[in-house]
Amino acid sequence: MKKKLCLIVSLCMLLLGLAACGEDPKKMDYNGKSYDDLKAMSENFASSLPEFTDEQIDEGITYYEQYGDTIIVGLMRQWKEMKADVGDFVKLGEVTVDKSGKTLTTSQLMDFTKRDLTLTCVYNYLDMQVTSVTLDENYSLGEKMQKAAMNTLMGLGTVFLILILISLVIYCFKVIPYLEEKAKAKNAPIPEQTPAPVMPAPVVQAQQSETPQQDDAELIAVIAAAIAASEGALAADGFVVRSIKRRK
Repeated sequence: MKKKLCLIVSLCMLLLGLAACGEDPKKMDYNGKSYDDLKAMSENFASSLPEFTDEQIDEGITYYEQYGDTIIVGLMRQWKEMKADVGDFVKLGEVTVDKSGKTLTTSQLMDFTKRDLTLTCVYNYLDMQVTSVTLDENYSLGEKMQKAAMNTLMGLGTVFLILILISLVIYCFKVIPYLEEKAKAKNAPIPEQTPAPVMPAPVVQAQQSETPQQDDAELIAVIAAAIAASEGALAADGFVVRSIKRRK
């Protein structure tokens, strides 16, 4: 048991010793540049920005664009967009240096009345040339949570909207065949209607309708002849039949 305790204490002392032997970032050499050198460069960048007016910023952008210095041009454009929202410059804050692989990054805090900024300079560690300079706004924890919630809501809303659109597309696959069939039926040619054949009247009825007329004529002739004979006339030219009544 005592041996285990001694081993644990020894390991703790070793870890503390290694931590104590670590170099202070402010005293390290960064490929020929010290912490003070990097701090001075960051502070020069940061302190010069609030002194520029809008006209000087435009002139500086035009000037550095002629020489193809995209780093300075991008920084001045960022500052022109942000300066109205951050307020008045108060002071410079702390500078931090971070080395990761072949990249060295310095972060310079800038205090303003409305919103603080962070000036970030990125160096290529092999030749210590500046590869990027950017300005970032510093947000409080509440603002970050609010932005995260808004991003989450927008993401969920986008997902649900896409799902609704997919559902509508799937439903359209059922409706489209019905609409096509309806359109085909509407555009189909209408068949010509042939008139119904007229059935001839029965011959029997025609004969029946003509028979009474013939009988009446014969009857008239017989009656006329009888009248003429009774009056002693040779022809029926001297009288006129006014009416004939059929007796049942």
